[in-house]
Amino acid sequence: MPSDVSEMESRGEKHQNASSAPLSAMISMLASLRINKIWRLLSPWPRSQAGQSDKLRPTAYLDGLRGFAAFLVYWHHHQLWAHVPMQTLFFESSFCFNGHCYFIALPFIRVFFHGGHFAVATFFVISGYVLSMKPMSLIHAGDHAKLADNVGSALFRRWLRLYIPLITTTFIFMAFTYIFNIWVSPLRRESTFAAEVWKWYCDVKNFTFIFHTRVEILSYNFHLWSIPVEMKGSIVVYTALLAFARCRRNARLWLQVGLMFYFMYIVDGWYCALFVAGMFINDLELLASKNDLPAFFERLRPYKMIIFYHFFCMAMFLGGVPAHSADVKELRGNPGWYYLSFLKSQSIYDAKWFFLFFAAFMLVAAIPHIGWLKRFFETRFCQYMGRISFAFYLVHGPVIWTVGDRLYAAVGWWEETRVKNLPQWVNIWELPSTGPMGMELNFLAPHIILLPLTLYLAELVTRAFDEPSVRFPQWLYKSATIPVRPTKLPE
Repeated sequence: MPSDVSEMESRGEKHQNASSAPLSAMISMLASLRINKIWRLLSPWPRSQAGQSDKLRPTAYLDGLRGFAAFLVYWHHHQLWAHVPMQTLFFESSFCFNGHCYFIALPFIRVFFHGGHFAVATFFVISGYVLSMKPMSLIHAGDHAKLADNVGSALFRRWLRLYIPLITTTFIFMAFTYIFNIWVSPLRRESTFAAEVWKWYCDVKNFTFIFHTRVEILSYNFHLWSIPVEMKGSIVVYTALLAFARCRRNARLWLQVGLMFYFMYIVDGWYCALFVAGMFINDLELLASKNDLPAFFERLRPYKMIIFYHFFCMAMFLGGVPAHSADVKELRGNPGWYYLSFLKSQSIYDAKWFFLFFAAFMLVAAIPHIGWLKRFFETRFCQYMGRISFAFYLVHGPVIWTVGDRLYAAVGWWEETRVKNLPQWVNIWELPSTGPMGMELNFLAPHIILLPLTLYLAELVTRAFDEPSVRFPQWLYKSATIPVRPTKLPE
């Protein structure tokens, strides 16, 4: 009897173990998947795409150019944020302005320290090029039915793609700084969290409406002023593509030139001109690939390399246009810019954007024809920066305002607001300001922390918000639209 009882107990345990084994395995698998998912999201290492070919796309250099331009924006904003106002005046002026001759203000060199404005203009030309790639190829193929569907899909998705990352990152930044009571120089703290959320909501809903007659500034990240401009430029590109779809080749090219002239010389639409310039370059590249360029361009073919090297040199010079003031009179006081200032059209209010239009246009046009330059933008670093460029642009401002302010105060870059609000940080790791302006030891040292931190946050935002903001609008468009059925021919 005891042996029978123990045998029954043994069988019961085995049965229980057998029945619980699949459940335990499933729980372990789900836990493992969750941990792996969290690790993939939070890992500081770039994610490799399974099955992705190492072969670069023909336009990969544009991704690299966008990434390098994003880094120039980061560097420019840090230079201006750390240095005192008198120094920033000479950052944004030409070499030997008012007798102050600094190495970083030299022509061509200054682009790498003061190239943020040039980078933004380049962003807009790249966007015009990339947004028009597929529609323009359909125009060249004469497939107007697919063109209408492609442009309709692009317009449907564009707002969501641009603003989902902006909305999510600014909300997290707002909540993080309020909950942890972090002082941020540009922000005024509300009395309650509910009031702070309401202020954020009002800020964002006004900022995301692109048809305001006034310029809207997002107080939670004022560096993002270019996002509504990006949306406006996208609408200009899509509208122009549909309007010119049935035009003959030469008429289409002349109409694009006419649009650029209108935006630059008749109205103050420099950003629209930059988007149209990207579309125009794309049109010419597609025509060149089919040996279908107009006769004028064919006559210039023997001088192609000379022309594009001149384009590159002129772009690098004009990209360093002094930007301290929108007033053309101050521009004339900058050595090397007196006579050039008279070229500015009367319609453009801020003088720098007139010259940056030509700089960005010539740079994007020249790069694919200069082998060593194209290969540079196809390097792994530039390609990686291109992948995270939007997120890098989104997070670099909040990093400056939080960690950057404190580190700059700690190493000796203090000013009145930092002394008043961050007294515990001032000069705790004071370093000498040796070195040329813009490359001082106590300016470069904080970037040992600031640059990796910004890159890591950009990687997180890319995975969590940027990439989903591409996939979600695509899914939503497919879910909301009727599938196109092939037309049944009459029997």
